[in-house]
Amino acid sequence: MFNIPDAWFIIFGDRAKYMTKGPSNLPVVAITMGDAAGIGPEITIKALAAGEFAEKCRCVLVGDRACLLRVATELGIDIELTAFDVGATGQNVSVLDLKNLPDEFTIGVDAAVTGKASAEYIEAAVGLWRENKVDAICTAPISKKALALGGYNYPGHTEFLAELTATTKFAMSFFGGDLRVVLLSTHLSLRNALDLVKKEPLIDLIRFSSTEFQKLLKRPVSLAVAGLNPHASEDGMFGGEENDEIAPAIEYCRETEGINVHGPFSPDTVFVRASRGEFDAVVALYHDQATIPVKALAFGSAVNVTLGLPLIRTSVDHGTAFDIAGRSVADPSSMKAAIALAADLAFRSQRSAHI
Repeated sequence: MFNIPDAWFIIFGDRAKYMTKGPSNLPVVAITMGDAAGIGPEITIKALAAGEFAEKCRCVLVGDRACLLRVATELGIDIELTAFDVGATGQNVSVLDLKNLPDEFTIGVDAAVTGKASAEYIEAAVGLWRENKVDAICTAPISKKALALGGYNYPGHTEFLAELTATTKFAMSFFGGDLRVVLLSTHLSLRNALDLVKKEPLIDLIRFSSTEFQKLLKRPVSLAVAGLNPHASEDGMFGGEENDEIAPAIEYCRETEGINVHGPFSPDTVFVRASRGEFDAVVALYHDQATIPVKALAFGSAVNVTLGLPLIRTSVDHGTAFDIAGRSVADPSSMKAAIALAADLAFRSQRSAHI
């Protein structure tokens, strides 16, 4: 039986209050099945097969029902996938069937047909949220290349969801164990990402992160900012970004805006310090600076949370894994964690709206 980590209830509220929500008013979580050529359908079916979320949420899969049933058969899993009905109160897994995949396609290969289908699942899930039919969205992995082949020019889920919801300010974050990180840039080349390490973008992100994490944690928060260079440059010995851009941004936010933010700290120690409770979250300066410590600490249970969207969106902490797709060996742990966190955040949001 999969259990929501105890740490999440320390953050969001106590377990007893969470479990008092009755089946008739459980939050509804839309789960997109991701790129069908990857492991998305497999981890989704595995995550939902045992009925572990029956007391936490109603789950509606957004995808291609024939594909999902074929994957379930290959896995030897008997799962009922009923048609989605917004008025239903039962706890069975339902499907919004877009019927947008051919009977045959190649597993483990980027293709326009699966990329376009994966984008349509995201669009449909946002449509359900916009119509107040679901309370949160949880996404299985997509392929950026397949997405582009399918005619959707986005570097990933985050930017796509931002455009669909007319969101201009957003950020990718990860929750992994006791570590939380937020990213200054996402899917860019490292060379291009370094060009964004400037005072003004950092001020904007620190201010934004302080506000968004306070909304999630429901209390004041402390932030740390990672340095860019080895040992945070040791006062300019190994680079000028800390003295010229990063430290001035931190000082402005702390002294002018009263934000509880500190740094820049050596990037090889700040994530350990945050995971031990010294800080609530770390502002990381580029993609892998954030994701390497998160995945080293909590691979399989880390969750991607998009900050700034008007909807709750969580996702797995890994990609499509084309190399193991179709082999029935994919680990669904991160998908389970992402669904559970989406349900919990949705429940907390509903509860706070009625207080």
